[in-house]
Amino acid sequence: MYKNILEVKNLEVSVNQSELKIVKGISFNVREGEVLAIVGESGSGKSVTAKVLMGLLSRDTYNIDGSVQLENKDLTKMNEATYRKVRGNDIAMIFQEPMTSLNPVLTIGSQLKEAITRNNPNISRKQLTQEAIRFLEMVQIPNPKMRLKQYPFEMSGGMRQRILIAMALVGDPKILIADEPTTALDVTVQADIIKLLIHLQNKLNMSILFISHDLGVVSQIANRVLVMYSGDFIELGETKNILNNPLHPYTEGLIESIPSLYQKGEILNSIPGQIPGLAEGNHMKGCLFYNRCSKRLPSCKEAVQEVHTEERIVHCNLYAQNKKGVKV
Repeated sequence: MYKNILEVKNLEVSVNQSELKIVKGISFNVREGEVLAIVGESGSGKSVTAKVLMGLLSRDTYNIDGSVQLENKDLTKMNEATYRKVRGNDIAMIFQEPMTSLNPVLTIGSQLKEAITRNNPNISRKQLTQEAIRFLEMVQIPNPKMRLKQYPFEMSGGMRQRILIAMALVGDPKILIADEPTTALDVTVQADIIKLLIHLQNKLNMSILFISHDLGVVSQIANRVLVMYSGDFIELGETKNILNNPLHPYTEGLIESIPSLYQKGEILNSIPGQIPGLAEGNHMKGCLFYNRCSKRLPSCKEAVQEVHTEERIVHCNLYAQNKKGVKV
């Protein structure tokens, strides 16, 4: 029996004083010790969902409904003072652009030590340096003592990303959110960062919420995949099942869009059209993918059926029609 470390139920995010929903009532869970990937095109709501979990969206600008339970603590009900005790300790995050996430005028050591001090304010100066070195060693940075004296601009993108991972691990989080952490990196460096995250996840037995639009990267690290489109969730299942047998036409389109070594000289596949804008998406009754779907049914314009099987959750009328006898 799997234990859920994080449970998100009917999460909605809208702009205050308007009816424009950015995230439209999604529900999912992250199990203890697993890697759950959230995938989808830009504008599908992946990063907004992550920022809700981290408490990084201003309540002055956004309205957040639903519940986010982290080990029986509802994060959406916390005030900022309480959230500070959770953020970085129970849940931490690494971002996709390491250069803009680090302060360019402070050394790596000062920034890492500040993170350590926030979690252990009574630590001695000698212990602080030892801890900083230990965390750099944990993320496999060579010559860590020397690196503490360097500035971010003196390090490569891959090394800076390792620094951010080290800073995220300082509070020993139960769940780590990785928001497209390999997007700005070379392919070979991407592979090294993925290997490092897998190593740390196994060593520390932490859960990872991995956000990406790259299904090739997702296939290497994720146990399960949640597919999002225009702020909604359309398919959830084990990674191998999603990639080998996509059930929603959008998921199928994403997979067919992956470049192949065997398609040399051929035109790459793509999904026609684009994600509907906020105003358009909020006024659509049925499937948000309707205008781009080549397999749409007339009923898709009015409502979407949800199908549960042992392996998958799919929001698609076509699949519901093909699975007669399954309760929808």
